[in-house]
Amino acid sequence: MAGALALSAPGVALAGERFVVRGRFEPALAGQKVIVRFYQGGKKVRAKEMTVREGGTFRLGHAASAGRLSVRAVHEASPEVARVRAKSRVVTVLTASASRGQSNASVRWMQRRLADLRFAVPRSGTFDEGTANAVMAYRKLTGIGRSETADRAVFTRLTRGVGKFKVRYPSHGRHVEGDLTNQVLALIGAGGKVRRIYTTSSGTSATPTILGSYRVYRKDPGTNSLGMYASSYFIRGYAIHGYISVPPYPASHGCLRVPMMSARSIYDWIRIGTRVDTYYR
Repeated sequence: MAGALALSAPGVALAGERFVVRGRFEPALAGQKVIVRFYQGGKKVRAKEMTVREGGTFRLGHAASAGRLSVRAVHEASPEVARVRAKSRVVTVLTASASRGQSNASVRWMQRRLADLRFAVPRSGTFDEGTANAVMAYRKLTGIGRSETADRAVFTRLTRGVGKFKVRYPSHGRHVEGDLTNQVLALIGAGGKVRRIYTTSSGTSATPTILGSYRVYRKDPGTNSLGMYASSYFIRGYAIHGYISVPPYPASHGCLRVPMMSARSIYDWIRIGTRVDTYYR
């Protein structure tokens, strides 16, 4: 009797962390044997004979070192079913950390995932200043310690899709939200869709950022005497602006500071009349 064998595995896994390979064998005869093999660096690193469960399924956990891992499965001929081989699967196993100046698969994957979650991040493949800013914003939003370090905590959450910005005012259309609890600023497009997320530093307890809903009434593209660059004012002297210092905690005189390298793109996105909502979660 002819059979069919299907194999599935995650496209990406983290080095040292267990992931699961799943398979299905047809016809669904319990007791049939399937051999699953793992290859890395041109060498077989593991082989495991699995017994097919009732329903034709099987599963196997595996942890690997960083690199390209190939997973293959075969059912050797039995009295009931002929020999059949599954289509092999490739798992990219990433080092679960990245640091400034690195250019590798882990950095490229991290940048893609951050971009998918709408964090403002370069797609350069290099862990540069823009990537550090995005990591800071991601760590703030996910509550895992405010730093520019891309460690296992960051990578683990990214593999799980954690880190979506929850829009507070989707009915406000195209607007800006200043989440003062998490110290991030988000540009929100029509329909309440998140466009970009940035790290920010709001007002200190002595000079707090005003809370509420306002509209941008003036824009100043240059740098003023206070060092504010590309400023968009939303009430009195309160503005969203670039500044040379954007620490991970509230440090301004009430404005929403953003990194200098991000200030111009934020300024260009904001229009006169754009609503700015500031709040604590």
